[in-house]
Amino acid sequence: VKPSQSSDIYSFSILLQQIILRSGPFDDGGVSIEPREIVEMVMTSNLEVPYRPAVPGDACPRDLHQLMQQCWAENPDERPDMTTVRTTVKKLNKKESGDTNLLNNLLKRMEQYTNNLEGLVKERTQAFLDEKKKAEDLLYEILPRSIAKQLQREGSVLPESYYASSIYFSDIVGFTSLSSESTPMQVIDLLNDLYTCFDDIAGKFDVYKVETIGDAYMVVSGLPIRNGDNHAREIARMAMDLLKAIKVFDIRHRPNERLKLRIGLHTGSCCAGVVGLKMPRYCLFGDTVNTASRMESNGQALRIHISPELKLVLDKFGTFVCVPRGYVEMKGKGSVYTYWLVGEGSDIVDDTEELSTMLL
Repeated sequence: VKPSQSSDIYSFSILLQQIILRSGPFDDGGVSIEPREIVEMVMTSNLEVPYRPAVPGDACPRDLHQLMQQCWAENPDERPDMTTVRTTVKKLNKKESGDTNLLNNLLKRMEQYTNNLEGLVKERTQAFLDEKKKAEDLLYEILPRSIAKQLQREGSVLPESYYASSIYFSDIVGFTSLSSESTPMQVIDLLNDLYTCFDDIAGKFDVYKVETIGDAYMVVSGLPIRNGDNHAREIARMAMDLLKAIKVFDIRHRPNERLKLRIGLHTGSCCAGVVGLKMPRYCLFGDTVNTASRMESNGQALRIHISPELKLVLDKFGTFVCVPRGYVEMKGKGSVYTYWLVGEGSDIVDDTEELSTMLL
């Protein structure tokens, strides 16, 4: 039952009965009744003659007796409001001091509570909604929004297969050497600055950051929300923007050095699902993930290494500039003919000397 002024008025009538008879609620001739029995009798009594405490008419002033009966009326709409109750009691106690009279003090407290009840409920409801939003926002940082909502709604998320998606892998060339020459706090600051920059850029595209492990950064497009062939375009444009950003990225404790990002991209099918209950993760599985990782590990610093499958999709847009790298031996894949993604239109991001020679 939700708190309301009419329920407070009913409670007031039972308090009146206890004050008048100087006994417990619903005491019948000095016989105490268990609270559960009282509730059952009130709920199951005849609506025309509801179960109420027996208070003799001569036990109190007639006006007070009538007020008590009005306050415990079966129909809440027939009960007086707190202002009417206060006015009636004031008339009954006009000869008494308002500050010392027990009923006046009781009424003052109940009136204050009643007036503040709506604001209190609203304030606590808003506080609950604020905390709920914070929890949801945190969950949306851990899982894709659509997956998080499904998890909240259904309690579990079934793994799902995706026919086409594009995966980005990157790491920092020479990161192990850089880490050995830096303090742990400097490494943490570096990665925090770097991935804050990367996350800001990734947020501009239709992609989902899967995870970061050390200096490795993994992003996918085309799942959990399918986007046709746009996954290849989104992941390629994001990769080019990240390559631009790394060239001007400042290392706080080594301002004269530049990080060298190595990027690999691949397109294919994969399976995705939520793994774990504590700190759940949205994980990708399949050969596409392995191939994207191989594209990155077999790439070169400050270049975007792409598979023939990804190039095939990019060619549909007619705007991306790719140049052949040739056959590359990859673990578990054999010899694969791969490409460098060098830009889109006139926006060339690959400024390596090797590319300049090829374009002459």
